[in-house]
Amino acid sequence: MNPTFDSTGQHPFSTLMPDTVLDALASIGLYGDGRLMALSSYENRVYQVTLENGERVVTKFYRPGRWSTAQILEEHAFAADLMAAEVPAVGPLVLRGQTLHPHAGFMFSVSPWRGGRQPELDDFEVLEWIGRFLARIHTVGAAQTFTHRPPLDIHTYGSEPHDWLLAHDIIPLDMQSSWRGACEQALSLIGGHGHTASGPDRLHLKDASVLRLHGDCHPGNILWTPLDEWGRGGPHFVDLDDARMGPAVQDLWMLLSGDRRQRTHQLGALIDGYEQFRSFDRRELALIEPLRTLRLIHYSAWLARRWQDPIFPINFPWFGSSDYWQGQVNMLHEQIEAMQEEPLVA
Repeated sequence: MNPTFDSTGQHPFSTLMPDTVLDALASIGLYGDGRLMALSSYENRVYQVTLENGERVVTKFYRPGRWSTAQILEEHAFAADLMAAEVPAVGPLVLRGQTLHPHAGFMFSVSPWRGGRQPELDDFEVLEWIGRFLARIHTVGAAQTFTHRPPLDIHTYGSEPHDWLLAHDIIPLDMQSSWRGACEQALSLIGGHGHTASGPDRLHLKDASVLRLHGDCHPGNILWTPLDEWGRGGPHFVDLDDARMGPAVQDLWMLLSGDRRQRTHQLGALIDGYEQFRSFDRRELALIEPLRTLRLIHYSAWLARRWQDPIFPINFPWFGSSDYWQGQVNMLHEQIEAMQEEPLVA
């Protein structure tokens, strides 16, 4: 979706000032004491606000034009389902009968503040615990479906971003041909039209079972708190903004790192924990490299579509150059090779 601009040609987030944030909270009966801190978020604008009673809350202002109201409310309903099942996720508060509120042309939500740090993914006990956690999320996620949110599939994460980047002349002329060729070869493999090492019975994305999942399960979206004297603590999610329908393995593969041996051991720990609560279809392991490839393609289009947001040129100054796109071509060729290798096993 293209960026939305106001009547002056400014990006909407350029008008989101501290006073706007505090006024938005006051409009639903929450009054800040003046302490406000911006939290790390590129897609939306997220702030930690201290209220007059000393309580801290987190308020999220959704990027205009990205999600419809119905799509945002599906995220909120998923969070509510998780909390009702006592899965440790942080969802928006119900204030004045609703979780989503309008103010000054924005839609925003308010959640309780929860602390924590990134999990130590080199600890197999931590990985096993996260595996149990993800299985509980997926058990809740499988109970219903999203109606309004787009799925994670080859169209939304592959062919549509590919077409958009070419149609909008984002890629420098000296790199267009090589990027298009590598991208289309990769998409052909993902679509099941090319040779793969596992032969004709290999599971392809279009054939995988799907459920409601987190969708963007990288370590930065998991906060870890140490166990207290009552045994409370461990992982919790703080962001379901990218929740959508997709295969279960999407929420596992971004937690893997290192060489093949290391990733195999990490995956084994995750699935050991996962299968304590829910069965895992190991055929989905063949989707790890296709999903990684789709994320690579989608990420370039995501950056390009956000470029008019002032924080993007500041934080991604390397984007858009011929060197950037040469790097993307190189990574696509690496992914083409990876997709033709035997999948990880666990």
